[in-house]
Amino acid sequence: MSMGTGRASFAHSVRGLAVAALCMAAADCATVERVAFTQQEQIVATVPGFPDARVWADDPAIAQKSSALAPGVTKQPTILALSGGGADGAFGAGLLSGWSARGSRPQFTVVTGASAGALIAPFAFLGSGYDEVLKNVFAGGEMENFLQFDGVSGLVGTGLFKAGPLRALIAKYVDGTTLDAIAQQYRAGRKLFIITTNLDAQRTAIWDMGRIASSGHPKALDLFRRVLEASASIPGVFSPVLIDVEAGGKAFSEMHVDGGVTANIMVVPEAILVANKAVLQPNVRPKVYIIINGKLDPYFEVVKPRTLQIAIRSFETSVRANTRNTLLATYEFSKRRNWQVNLAAIEDSVPNQAKPGFDTAYMRGLFEYGFERGKSGQLWQANPGDPIEQRMRSPRVAASQQ
Repeated sequence: MSMGTGRASFAHSVRGLAVAALCMAAADCATVERVAFTQQEQIVATVPGFPDARVWADDPAIAQKSSALAPGVTKQPTILALSGGGADGAFGAGLLSGWSARGSRPQFTVVTGASAGALIAPFAFLGSGYDEVLKNVFAGGEMENFLQFDGVSGLVGTGLFKAGPLRALIAKYVDGTTLDAIAQQYRAGRKLFIITTNLDAQRTAIWDMGRIASSGHPKALDLFRRVLEASASIPGVFSPVLIDVEAGGKAFSEMHVDGGVTANIMVVPEAILVANKAVLQPNVRPKVYIIINGKLDPYFEVVKPRTLQIAIRSFETSVRANTRNTLLATYEFSKRRNWQVNLAAIEDSVPNQAKPGFDTAYMRGLFEYGFERGKSGQLWQANPGDPIEQRMRSPRVAASQQ
């Protein structure tokens, strides 16, 4: 080995050690100190000031608490369930807006949302008057700069990208006026639920957003926003959201992330699906509308050997399988009770986004595609097991719009 090569190797080693030291220092700075707690404490934990803000989707006792999930009206309810999908949330936003333009969109009795669907859900719940908000968010370039790399802190911290842009977007459109409007609809018997994943417990949390909004608590707006942020925080991409809770007088924080990790779509909670329990009276047969912000079937794509692409593709693959299994279980549950199920998803023929992210041109095009689907009335298929193009040509599609 020559002296020059030795010096270069030494310098390279020094630089490597310096980078490693910097990363370790940054990791120490980025580490969030958490109060230790036990599984039993987590099970009984509640949010201070909001004791009934949520239930666990897998809680066997949820069947006895089903009145907390059921709408407070006697007429035939309409249920809207919105899935996650990242940038593909533009499809659901466009479809709802087009449905409004067609003039046949109902007022939904119950709305549920996870991930990108959580960002749509409050405005879908409030009605067609908020379609412009959906267009601004999903087709107006509001998400263009979502992925702001957080430097070394992102590499060794809790998320690769800064949470600020997502937090700012939620704060911009979810304000005190929005909260009051949701509270008013909650008092009228309508329900809005947002799904998050509790990473500590590996459980699905169902948040009663109307109850939070109507609580009158000074921290209601902050909790409402934090739940939305948590539901849309893709793990590894955005930092998890810590939600303060207490159990037996002990205060600690739970770590919540994207609802799509455990429940990308929800019409009825997991425990009720598994137990095959009734959630409504036998004579109450709701119309169920499910919007999948993505494609139902797996699609082929040669994945680039890049960390972010691999992570996102893996996450999408897991969520897609989760979603399909949940859809099939929900369909069977609903069919046995003569509920009418209507399902909308992106057709396989629609091109995929070229690369991960929130490209405005792609989202605007997908919004317009969803809008035209909604406006034309060619929205729904009835069985998640059928190919969507086949179902789109079926005469039943028109019948399901009546």
